[in-house]
Amino acid sequence: MPRIPDLPGTPVPHNSDQERWLKRYVANLCRLDHERFPGSQPVSFAAKDLAKLEAEDYWVAEKSDGIRVLLLVQTDTATNDQMVYLIDRHNTYRALTGLYFPHHEDPRMPLRNTLVDGELVIDVDPRTKQETLRYLAFDCLVVDDQCVMSRPLDKRYGRLTAWMDKPYQKMMRDHPHMAMQQPFQFKVKDVKFSYHVEDVFNIDIPALHHGNDGLIYTCVSTPYAPGTDQNILKWKPPSENSIDFKLVLRFAPIPGKPNTPDLQTKPVFELHVWCGDDRGVPRYELYDVMHVEDDEWERMKTSNEQFDDRIVEVHWDPVGEHWRMMRFRSDKPNGNHKSVVDNIIKSIADGVEKDALLARSLSIRNNWKTRHGQPAGPPPPPPQKAPAHPPKPQQHPLQPRPPEPPRAEARYGRLAPSPWSKVTGPPMVAGMYR
Repeated sequence: MPRIPDLPGTPVPHNSDQERWLKRYVANLCRLDHERFPGSQPVSFAAKDLAKLEAEDYWVAEKSDGIRVLLLVQTDTATNDQMVYLIDRHNTYRALTGLYFPHHEDPRMPLRNTLVDGELVIDVDPRTKQETLRYLAFDCLVVDDQCVMSRPLDKRYGRLTAWMDKPYQKMMRDHPHMAMQQPFQFKVKDVKFSYHVEDVFNIDIPALHHGNDGLIYTCVSTPYAPGTDQNILKWKPPSENSIDFKLVLRFAPIPGKPNTPDLQTKPVFELHVWCGDDRGVPRYELYDVMHVEDDEWERMKTSNEQFDDRIVEVHWDPVGEHWRMMRFRSDKPNGNHKSVVDNIIKSIADGVEKDALLARSLSIRNNWKTRHGQPAGPPPPPPQKAPAHPPKPQQHPLQPRPPEPPRAEARYGRLAPSPWSKVTGPPMVAGMYR
């Protein structure tokens, strides 16, 4: 599992005048009527979304395994002083030093107020093993004091590239010494048309120096929408879909002491799902349990790390039919909402494998070309039918004939679903909802 980077910068004190001012400032820049985290969130890819890729234009990119953060460039036009902040999903701010973004028209002037979306990753040089922290920008909300959230993705991406990235990269080429004081490198992420997904699998992902967490499909024609956006699709192989829960440990009592937990025995690892906030207090419900082997529990005890009451990322093990731990998600304030969990469960049960995704590429391309008045590609070649009676291999006259295989009739049917599985079992067992 790739290492998740720590966020650089100096935290802006929570509930301070500076934080409140920054949140109002960002809300005004984005023309929002609230001061919550303004970033968008994808939904899990399901089989029905293949029709979306055929019906509408989507861009696709690899989904990096890092930390999702917004980057705010705040410029005082009266003094030309420029400050740069990171905004994480907790909606907390961190002030950065060493970063500067020049104006696209006059590099002697600073880029004005800008808010971009991206992720921090750690690139590891495969030869020297040297680590480099990079910010990969993939969308923007505001560029040079202009809110572009209502514009389609291709226009937003064009502004991000032309008005922010190109002047910055030219400055770094002309003044390479500036890289020494930067907290990270800035780069715009490469994207492709959705029907070039095979190139993402075969070229982009193998060339990465950081972890990969699947694919992201983003609709080209829709605006940037804060919160859950049904037009941003997060694809993973069904076996690799993961969910974030709150981990709660339940210990058995010490014999003879019913009110004292036995902290040495292996507890029950409960997974609690987030059901929203109740007057500002997160509300959780028991959803399922996580499987932990005995030797894993022994290692957990000797680590002296806190496990209880933390957000944990788990994946579904189809062989053992249970949840398995991947890592803690200290970068997230809460686990996945119950509605998101339900959608991910559907993605696991009704997911799309890589081969099925690739098989639709030609149809996706042809529909794209037709929408844009361009000639579509040739139809795929018809499958070759096997002959009804395939010719028998020539037998050498002196070679002994192999024995005929025994004739056996299949005597098995479909496997019954497990009554104990959250993914494959029924919703009710013994009259109780699970």
